Amino acid sequence: MKKLSISILALVFSVASLTAQEKKINTETSNITWKGYKVTGSHEGTLDFKDGSLVFKNDKLTAGEFVVDMTTLTVTDLEGGMKGKLEGHLKSDDFFSTEKNTTSKLVFTISKATGKNAYAAKGKLTIKGITKPVDFTISVYGSKATASLKIDRTDFDIKYKSGSFIENLGDKAIYDDFDLVVDLQF
Repeated sequence: MKKLSISILALVFSVASLTAQEKKINTETSNITWKGYKVTGSHEGTLDFKDGSLVFKNDKLTAGEFVVDMTTLTVTDLEGGMKGKLEGHLKSDDFFSTEKNTTSKLVFTISKATGKNAYAAKGKLTIKGITKPVDFTISVYGSKATASLKIDRTDFDIKYKSGSFIENLGDKAIYDDFDLVVDLQF
């Protein structure tokens, strides 16, 4: 009887270790840094998370989902009136339409491990109600994860001063790609 109890207990622990474990991100300490580029330079800023979680199975990352509060979009490389003006423009219909589209979302799964702590991820990114596929690498170290994504804004109907759609912009052109660096704590 004792052997049977030990075997059942071992089976219970074995099955428990195979189940997925969802870890909520800390929205207060996790952050997103963005950087957009134009012919004459660049601008950068931050966004805050509204919600998010990572899913692990046997201590390996398998999936994740994040909701970003687009109304928190800030510019960090300018001050005063220029900062306010650019933030307002980025929140306008020329760019992210944050009054109509208050959140963006990323849902992803892991396609394979690419190293001890790194994973190739395939996901679906939704900005302005438009969902497009994205591929990126995410790394996990203890209770932190980081990822970098390069996004083509025109995939999400953000075409303001895009050289791909408007000719002869010269030094007024804004490049289509922008970068996101995501730092997560869970």
